[in-house]
Amino acid sequence: MTEREKMIAGQIYSVQDEELIRLHRACVDACVLCDRYLPSQLDERREHLRRILGRTGENFLIEPGFRCDYGFNIEIGENFFANYNLVILDCAPVRFGRNCFIGPQCGIYTAVHPLDARERASGLEYARPVTVGDDVWFGGHVTVLPGVSIGDGAVIGAGSVVTRNIPARVVAAGNPCRVLRPIDKNPVSDRSVD
Repeated sequence: MTEREKMIAGQIYSVQDEELIRLHRACVDACVLCDRYLPSQLDERREHLRRILGRTGENFLIEPGFRCDYGFNIEIGENFFANYNLVILDCAPVRFGRNCFIGPQCGIYTAVHPLDARERASGLEYARPVTVGDDVWFGGHVTVLPGVSIGDGAVIGAGSVVTRNIPARVVAAGNPCRVLRPIDKNPVSDRSVD
């Protein structure tokens, strides 16, 4: 089994593997080059992002400042929007459903480093996938940690650190992020949580 296969399977792998180093550098270069497109060059930017990401919908927008580790582990659904400076460390799969809105300065992380300093220094790590359902909204500066799933229709308040799974149709916020309340079935009664 290659180090890339181990990484995707959630097994311990070496970040010092030559293939992973090559893939990582190529992806980081591609992300930097993506920011050279002018705002008016939306179609060109979108096509460039399609070459980086594993799967996209037809309609999506990721504002400049986007960074990821490999790209091929990221899937975004239809009508995906990410504001400025989204970071996705995609050592494991990261999947977003349809109609997801991601605020500025958000980070989704899958990499897990050993607690033992010697193991950490040796370049060993493992990764846990992150799954975000349909119709999810993240306020600005949300951080999602490895292995987390967020249910359909959830709203994650600005500045939250999501350390565990969040169920569907709730407002959740805080550090650590916790459920504050269910989302009312009558959308007119709900208010923003920015």
